[in-house]
Amino acid sequence: MEISTIMTTAPVIPVLVIDHLEQAEPLAQALVAGGLPILEVTLRTPAGLAAVEAMSRVEGAIVGVGTVLQPAQFAQARDAGAQFAVTPGLTPRLAAAALGSGLALLPGIATPAELIAAQEWGFQHVKFFPAQQAGGIPMLQALAGPFPETRFCPTGGVNAANARDFLSLPNVLCVGGSWVAPKDKLAAGDWAGIEQLARAAAGLR
Repeated sequence: MEISTIMTTAPVIPVLVIDHLEQAEPLAQALVAGGLPILEVTLRTPAGLAAVEAMSRVEGAIVGVGTVLQPAQFAQARDAGAQFAVTPGLTPRLAAAALGSGLALLPGIATPAELIAAQEWGFQHVKFFPAQQAGGIPMLQALAGPFPETRFCPTGGVNAANARDFLSLPNVLCVGGSWVAPKDKLAAGDWAGIEQLARAAAGLR
């Protein structure tokens, strides 16, 4: 699947930190039911790869991995059923491993120099991270001038209150955020509450 298709399927890509494997399948079901089928499972916990495998079995879910920091993680994610990968930054080793894995990649950038480096590897769709700390909406507006063909997924400090403002920018296709699956609702198994948050996020466009 092309990264452009992934970024235009829904306005919000949930950034998911899963501590317990048993949360994975009902969480995916709730998010998909709420209209958010693109799911980014971060590799920040030991349960990450197993959660990708479990969520990939949920009908309608398009599952990827986030917080990819090591080249070997691309093949591991692909073998677990991931269809795309997201990195907080990009290095030559990560870019080469991603291209070799067959996974669609959304590489992270925070500066013009990093964006130029990503373009040299052929990436015109990027994650702007950390979005708020790296300049937020004014920075994205500034980047539109010298990089008119680049499309962004701002992540980091994006929430229900400001997501619509980011999405109103012509060079923003979607946003990434964790507010649709908050820790308290995950811990409580409040899947109906998460579905409601997802439905609200899906209507932001």
